[in-house]
Amino acid sequence: MSKMVELKKITDDNMDECIELEVREDQPFVAGNMYSLADAYVSISNGAHATPYAIYAGDVMVGFIMYDYREISTDDTFGETCYHLWRFMVDKNHQGKGYGKQAAKKIIAEIKTMPYGKADYIYLSYEPENTVVKTLFASLGFEETDMKFDEECDEIIARLKIS
Repeated sequence: MSKMVELKKITDDNMDECIELEVREDQPFVAGNMYSLADAYVSISNGAHATPYAIYAGDVMVGFIMYDYREISTDDTFGETCYHLWRFMVDKNHQGKGYGKQAAKKIIAEIKTMPYGKADYIYLSYEPENTVVKTLFASLGFEETDMKFDEECDEIIARLKIS
């Protein structure tokens, strides 16, 4: 059995370690953590809510997860306030140990407390060929939708009802 995971805030002490985490070369689906942290900084500095965490198994950082609270605008939904699982990755050296599923369950539990306000859904999106993420989040109750961010985006949008 894998170690229990814990979500910890990104600080000056662990930021470099977070930036160094990587997925396998055959998993080009998620932005690098440096870019994700920059996204979080820009969002927060503009008054939005972004919550980045390092994923730890014991004392070892094994991944990164981030959500935000926003209005989602797709071809089907305009102006619906939701939580958005924005970034999620487990380092290539720690995949297949159950850490991702544990971290996802923890983030869902946190979101269900509605820390930034009420919402009906948690949304996430992924590339159609990213079967690992599809399988993981389907096992947690996320259902694929027919929504698209725009005509040029092939990502699948899935959601979980939370209220």
